[in-house]
Amino acid sequence: MLIQGHNFRTEIWLSGKEQSPEAQETLISALKETFATYGSEMGKVRNALEHWIEFVNPYQRIRRSIESLAKELEALGVGEELKDKKDLRDYENPQAWNEDWKRQSSKFSRATGLCFGIRSMLPVMAEAFVNLLLYMLMKPALKKDDRLRENLIRQPIDVRIKSLSHNCRGFKNDIDYSDEACRRYHSLVNERNDLLHGNVVVDKLKFNEICFNGRVPVFQSYSTMWDRAFGIAQESVGLELLNHERETIENLIKYIISCMDDEIQEQVKIISERHELGMCLDDGRLGVLFSGQLVDMQMGTKVQNKSRVQHGDQGERERYT
Repeated sequence: MLIQGHNFRTEIWLSGKEQSPEAQETLISALKETFATYGSEMGKVRNALEHWIEFVNPYQRIRRSIESLAKELEALGVGEELKDKKDLRDYENPQAWNEDWKRQSSKFSRATGLCFGIRSMLPVMAEAFVNLLLYMLMKPALKKDDRLRENLIRQPIDVRIKSLSHNCRGFKNDIDYSDEACRRYHSLVNERNDLLHGNVVVDKLKFNEICFNGRVPVFQSYSTMWDRAFGIAQESVGLELLNHERETIENLIKYIISCMDDEIQEQVKIISERHELGMCLDDGRLGVLFSGQLVDMQMGTKVQNKSRVQHGDQGERERYT
């Protein structure tokens, strides 16, 4: 008999003739009955085990969501469509224009929603990274005091960033919030607030200037119907700013990491890049418990929830799970 412990199940393999379902149940019951005999030894083993919990890295959760939305947005190809500004006169007939208009309208509506979602989440991704650093590196005296810890976590994001080197271990340099990476991030947060909260800032929202002679519009310049329908939507959600804003977040994260000791930098990179993390309940330390790949395997050929494999001169080996 061979007992294999897998990540997703425990398998029992038997050499010899195929066993009936009743025999399988008898074997399992007999194994369970031995637990009482070895209960003391089993208890000692359990007590010697390290107790860990797994949890989702909130920084990676947001980052992966942004990357997924960005891939979907890129696949729409709206940037190329906007460069090719089309006019009614570019089509062979009104029907062709109408069909293309419907197709592009659906595409640009989707792109507008994706862009809005990504731009809204980008500053939050940086905030999640800062919160992860606080959780990982907060000085023990602060971390063990519930009120001090909660006070630090609830500070405005700029205060949390500025005070990282004071409240966390592993920093060789203070965070200079006047650095370009921080200044650009601060501006990005303000832009996000206007976008997310619907602030009426006319200078940022305007898209055209026009005069009137009575009720007759006098256009200073002409735009195409294509621009009017899709170009305004693009500008209103900042589609052309998206890559620049993603770069701003990446630069802030790189700058913060550069202020850390070399050893801590490596630890932060490893932890921050993993979607699933572990925490030891015995001492509170963090770790990466498993690889990022899920692997499963099966010996032999599966036949009705049971596998058999030739095993030398011992006949067939059966597996029960």
